[in-house]
Amino acid sequence: MLELRFIRENIDLVREKCLRRSMNTDLIDTFAAIDSKRLALLNQVEQLKNQRNTVSKDIAQLKKAGDDAKAEPLIVEMREVSDRIAALDKELIEVEAQLMDVVMSIPNLCDDSVPAGKDDKDNIEVKRWGNIPAFSFQPKPHWEIGEQLGILDFETAAKLSGARFCLLKGFASRLSRALINFFLDLHTQKHGYTEFLPPFMVTAQTMTGTGQLPKFKEDLFKLEGRDLWLIPTAEVPLTNIHADATLTEAELPVKYTAYTPCFRSEAGSYGKDTRGLIRQHQFDKVELVKFAAPETSGQELEFLLTDAEEVLQLLELPYRVVALCAGDLGFSSAKTYDIEVWLPGQNTYREISSCSNFLDFQARRAGIRYRPEGEKKSRLVHTLNGSGLAVGRTLLAILENYQQADGTVRLPKVLEPYFTDRF
Repeated sequence: MLELRFIRENIDLVREKCLRRSMNTDLIDTFAAIDSKRLALLNQVEQLKNQRNTVSKDIAQLKKAGDDAKAEPLIVEMREVSDRIAALDKELIEVEAQLMDVVMSIPNLCDDSVPAGKDDKDNIEVKRWGNIPAFSFQPKPHWEIGEQLGILDFETAAKLSGARFCLLKGFASRLSRALINFFLDLHTQKHGYTEFLPPFMVTAQTMTGTGQLPKFKEDLFKLEGRDLWLIPTAEVPLTNIHADATLTEAELPVKYTAYTPCFRSEAGSYGKDTRGLIRQHQFDKVELVKFAAPETSGQELEFLLTDAEEVLQLLELPYRVVALCAGDLGFSSAKTYDIEVWLPGQNTYREISSCSNFLDFQARRAGIRYRPEGEKKSRLVHTLNGSGLAVGRTLLAILENYQQADGTVRLPKVLEPYFTDRF
């Protein structure tokens, strides 16, 4: 979240940045109104407390002089003042809670380098890699390939769990496992990330630390009767490892990775990507998370993007990188690159990784700090994250790009060691 004082002192800037995101600025006006009310209440309480302190001294002197007759009405008056202070304090608590709700709903300020625009149509392509494959036949979408090979079963999954689930079988399930191991091996052994296997359920406080709550409550799954939520991404537990903690400058940048299943209700996506593996309630992903000093977080975003890109390069899957425009930017992000892989069966690019710099937006919510060398005062770190990669979308990209005329699917060379029989 943004610092309350920063919003107050830079309210025109915050309003301008919200407009860049194509947001209605009513939220900023609401902030200004509630903040003014809070400051007025604080001023009233302060004046009443000063009055009470001053009169209390007068009462003490009158009592010391034995003049109880003059002291008594002042005592009655101060009881009324105390009651008034208590009522104002109660109102102040309610107003501060309202103000915090508003502050938690204000998005991060987009970086000045973020392109202007309203939605994904205004995103800017910054790079392409690889050659789009040429086929001597009409390429099929992955759901047709998977169903014909008997490795993707959407019908049985629907019987088990409802819509937006898939049952992977045989080659598909083995390919999924191979991809997870390949991703983790690359990121830990070459890119220097430390691997974790975090809990797949977290508390509301943990969800709040990374910005999923309260704004995106409808996109999440919650356990009934428990303060436990299914994670939508490993970003949530990995980032919160250092919640309310202080790192040393020498430790930065900290680089973590994890494989987890991810759970999303896909609220508001009714009718979108109803076929195939693009938009599922449950999917697998390997996530990359970084903690960096403010001076280096911009460079670390570029490194993060390169780490994610290398996965696709080694798999020899063509892709492009786009810089998200302000209107398409995520709530917590100051700057985001999307990597979109080519899907010949659908004749389009689709997102397979999103790499973002959150600056200190998440760190302020979660209380993640670092202490610069030689300084006593700590500072907020900058947090970053990216997909390295989404497993299901990589799997479907392989099915579509490596499909053969006879209906089979060729295996990328880099994955061959993961299919070597060892037993």
